[in-house]
Amino acid sequence: MQMNTLFYLALILFAGLIFGRVVKQIRLPNVTGYLIAGLLIGPYVFKLIPLDLVEGLELVSEMALGFIAFSIGSEFKLSYLKKAGMLPIVIALFEALTASILVTVVLLIFGFDIELALLLGAIAAATAPAATVMVIRQFKAKGPVTSTLLTVVALDDAVALIAFGLAAAIVNILQHPGESSVILAIIMPVAEIIGSILLGFLLGFLFVLPLRYFKKASNRLIIIMAFIFLGSSLATMLGLSSLLLCMSMSAMLVNASKEAESILKLSDSVTAPIYVMFFVVSGMGLDVSILPSVGLIGILYIITRVIGKVAGAYIGAAIMKAEEAIRKYIGFTLVPQAGVAIGLTLLASRMVPEYAQTIRTVVLSATLIYELVGPGITKFSLQKAGEIKA
Repeated sequence: MQMNTLFYLALILFAGLIFGRVVKQIRLPNVTGYLIAGLLIGPYVFKLIPLDLVEGLELVSEMALGFIAFSIGSEFKLSYLKKAGMLPIVIALFEALTASILVTVVLLIFGFDIELALLLGAIAAATAPAATVMVIRQFKAKGPVTSTLLTVVALDDAVALIAFGLAAAIVNILQHPGESSVILAIIMPVAEIIGSILLGFLLGFLFVLPLRYFKKASNRLIIIMAFIFLGSSLATMLGLSSLLLCMSMSAMLVNASKEAESILKLSDSVTAPIYVMFFVVSGMGLDVSILPSVGLIGILYIITRVIGKVAGAYIGAAIMKAEEAIRKYIGFTLVPQAGVAIGLTLLASRMVPEYAQTIRTVVLSATLIYELVGPGITKFSLQKAGEIKA
């Protein structure tokens, strides 16, 4: 009997619910359980859900990432930014660029081609905010490490895009000497970032207007979903970053409206099933069969990126004379990698098709490992920092 999409969505929700509870018994974050649930019921293990349906559930991911970005953007209150100063910016720059440079150098030392090393190094800069945000929400983490972390993961997306643009410019020069414009290759990601932020600010300003006329919670919930969906769709149509756009929209809202806090609480009240579906669907896309083929380059990438993130975050925090907890633990919370990295993988594969299979295998293998162990490491780090109560 052919099952319809609603049946599979029910299966996804039940599987996420059950495995979220199972991993809780061994003190792991719920998000790890959701990913494992997706891995097991997906098309690569028990095959309860077909591959074509997984690909067709991209809408769930877009919705969830929009809400996650909207939640992260609320951390950009001017009062907090004045207090934090340059600390999150410096940490974001150092953790992303140190990981990028270290991966590139190590791959070159081991004899891999410079084009491959540059592109994988640039992809290494990206950090996935979704799993980190879920851990913070589940355990109600609160403190200087958590506050700094949310701002850092928001900025990380922008730094990764710029790093990739620079790497792409160098690769273009190496492949087509005298034909490629370095300035244009660097300007493109910068323009994407600026465009995403400006359009996000505009939508955030417009967001405030209907709040004057619609006071009921149900109506405001409609407004929230409409603006998040509008922001994500405009980003896709215009070739902008939906994460940066929705973050900027939320940042404008929290600084322009006194009712922002109630709006964010209302948003949080409906996101639980969306987040569960998102992470279970993400787990369904993790193909464990590629792990044996990852080889030396994959092992080097996975290990070196983590070292770069931890070391870079520590150096950045030390330069800014941040408190000890931030210096020691924030780097370990930046392990997860997913959406942005996979998107950059597609761009890299088009640039160097001869390395497309290698890049895809390395990044997808790393994503599988980072997404499964990253939430647990984040939880442990925030516990050691004293920001998650036992």
